[in-house]
Amino acid sequence: MSILYIVPTPIGNLQDITFRALSVLKKVDYIVAEDTRRVRVLLEFYSIKASLYSFQQYTEHKKTPVLVDKLKSGFSLALVADAGTPLISDPGYFLVKTCKALNIKVIPLPGPCAAITALCGSGLPTDRFCFEGFLPRKHSVRINRLQDLLEEPRTLIFYDVKHRIIETLQDMISVFGTERHVVLARELTKVWESIYGAPIGTLLSWIQRDTSKIRGEIVLIVSGNCLNSNVLSPKISYIMEILIKELPLKKVAILMKIMYGTKRNVIYKQYLNKKFNKVKK
Repeated sequence: MSILYIVPTPIGNLQDITFRALSVLKKVDYIVAEDTRRVRVLLEFYSIKASLYSFQQYTEHKKTPVLVDKLKSGFSLALVADAGTPLISDPGYFLVKTCKALNIKVIPLPGPCAAITALCGSGLPTDRFCFEGFLPRKHSVRINRLQDLLEEPRTLIFYDVKHRIIETLQDMISVFGTERHVVLARELTKVWESIYGAPIGTLLSWIQRDTSKIRGEIVLIVSGNCLNSNVLSPKISYIMEILIKELPLKKVAILMKIMYGTKRNVIYKQYLNKKFNKVKK
């Protein structure tokens, strides 16, 4: 039966896999993986013999038609990540989108995800969060992305790599300041797992004293903007002033609530204060 299964794999400890995932991996015709060498370690551990098909991000558009043809021919496929859940900062989106458009059945399985694992152990708010994946490599683009997130009240989740983490934290300091709380989680579920949180400035100093602390795969959990919710930041004030020239105050308040979670009464107060100050002048 032609089905594309989305199968999460362990992010470190090979025992972190579900019985259902193992059952699917044993029965499908092909296992589609970004790095077949890494996946083969898992398959050998569980004595699974399967046909592997390589599927990297830069070849996804080229190889998707080949996989779709296999599915149309009645074969079943399991898409796996090197570690964790497929499509989460990994290839697979275009394949799934294509299958959905062609009414090919897609069955996602629950399982390991480094972002969620790190969030749950971070001690930061988990009720609302924003997954950003990897920040841009280019410094200027990375700064712009962080500036876009400056007012974000939700907990932020990023993936990072050891050779770029210091630059990332330095850029976060330049945008967020030194006191924003950040949790660095690395080597999750492995022998050298560590989860350490501190203000960004302290965290950066902690790493610079011993760079061995950043070996392995890294997840950064960043506290959302916790500024006084009754005071508008310069950025929000500026946007409000632009909108108020084109829209009624009530609509502006609704938009600011949707975009930034700003309380309506704070918007009204800011508007009345500015109006009053103009009259006084």
